[in-house]
Amino acid sequence: MAHTHTFPRGPITRRRFLKAGICGAAGLTLYAGEIARHWIEITRRDMVLRGLPAAFDGLRVAQLSDIHLDEFTEPFFLRQAIGCINALHPDLVFLTGDYVTHQLGMHKFAVGEAWQCANILQELKCRRIYAILGNHDVLVGAKQVTEALTANGITVLVNSYLPIERGGSRFWLAGLDEPGVGHPRPELAVPESIRNLPHEPVVLMCHAPDYADDLITHPAGQAVNVMLAGHTHGGQVRLPFVGALVLPPLGKKYVEGSFTVGSMQLYVNRGLGTVGLPFRFDCPPEITLHTLRRS
Repeated sequence: MAHTHTFPRGPITRRRFLKAGICGAAGLTLYAGEIARHWIEITRRDMVLRGLPAAFDGLRVAQLSDIHLDEFTEPFFLRQAIGCINALHPDLVFLTGDYVTHQLGMHKFAVGEAWQCANILQELKCRRIYAILGNHDVLVGAKQVTEALTANGITVLVNSYLPIERGGSRFWLAGLDEPGVGHPRPELAVPESIRNLPHEPVVLMCHAPDYADDLITHPAGQAVNVMLAGHTHGGQVRLPFVGALVLPPLGKKYVEGSFTVGSMQLYVNRGLGTVGLPFRFDCPPEITLHTLRRS
């Protein structure tokens, strides 16, 4: 005959309760700061473009955003992300801003990190790399960050555009200056000469996603098929039933993932790095692989 013995437990005292709480908080901090912050998620999605020429059907574009090197993204972690991108074998790489972090009194350090970041980005096997600037880049110094990127073979688009060509066909890639602290000029990034051309869609990179609402009121914006953004980090720390705890200006409405804004598609990448505190929770770093498809 089996006997069950029940052993009495001690009362839950204030000391035991506090000790359990401290242990739980320490475990959560370790998880958010070391495990979740370094767990890269690869998001694969189709980017369906109206009028896309057949030559581009299946073209693969990797998007990386918000690196924030050394505040708090370690060089080894950026190299890990680059290894992930190289394994995807993209045809193009789009970088949607914030390679460094702006902090008062740390300007010289941040400029040095821009060069280190750009040097590491040379390890991308795909050398057709196109970039825009983020708010932190502009605050650190748009000229210095741009110089670091271009010196390492990365094309920076600031209120400008260029054709992406393949098999005698093309689509247009445009980039805006950062809306929050820069001077976006949609009429320069998407001039009349490239608007609404048959079989020549426009893909635009803009760091701050909420600027999409302003963009679609502009004639230039109405000609944009897809806007790619970053900036929000997806909220960085998201709690069940609460969502993102902190979101930046111009990143409060469109937080992460796919949206339709007017006639324009919008995709917001959660980024690689962190700001404020080196924590992520329920919001992993992201690399997006967009595969272009004809509608």
